[in-house]
Amino acid sequence: MTSRAGPRAAGTDGSDFKQREKVAPQYQMSASLKSEIKKLTVVHLVIWLLIASQVTIAHFKLYSHDVVAMPYQWEYPYLLSLLPSLLSSLAMPRNNISYLVISMISAGLFSVAPLIFGAMEMFPVAQQLYRHGKAYRFIFGFSAVSVMYLLMVIAIQVHAGQIYYSKKLLDAWFDSTQEKKKK
Repeated sequence: MTSRAGPRAAGTDGSDFKQREKVAPQYQMSASLKSEIKKLTVVHLVIWLLIASQVTIAHFKLYSHDVVAMPYQWEYPYLLSLLPSLLSSLAMPRNNISYLVISMISAGLFSVAPLIFGAMEMFPVAQQLYRHGKAYRFIFGFSAVSVMYLLMVIAIQVHAGQIYYSKKLLDAWFDSTQEKKKK
């Protein structure tokens, strides 16, 4: 900084700004990974709301079962998949490694496992639809098994992305904490 009365202090002519503006790579990676996880969490929230609305509509009989089919068994445990997203959003502001690890484990249990079970549960119905062209459950005029399989394909990709980016974020956080411990 310059003083009003005297010359500029040595070494502060402003030419060293590039070094000061550099951000450590793990912090850049952490910010970009957090952004990706937040985007995937929003998509997961939309999927969760669709499944929760189908379960709610079917159980409270807001529409006829001809319009909105009763939910499959896998949809009930999938409703717990909101917990891993909540844990990961709690982990991000303070880089809480333990919350992120619990989020990754619970994503496998509450998100991916019900989807795998659902794929197996609905397979005979999908096979019947493919072979004979007969569907017995409908969601607003569409075959329920087709709609749910489409939703499951998207959900599997979203959850796989969340787990992948969470693992990369965990690695970035772990590397930065190891560097701090070395100093």
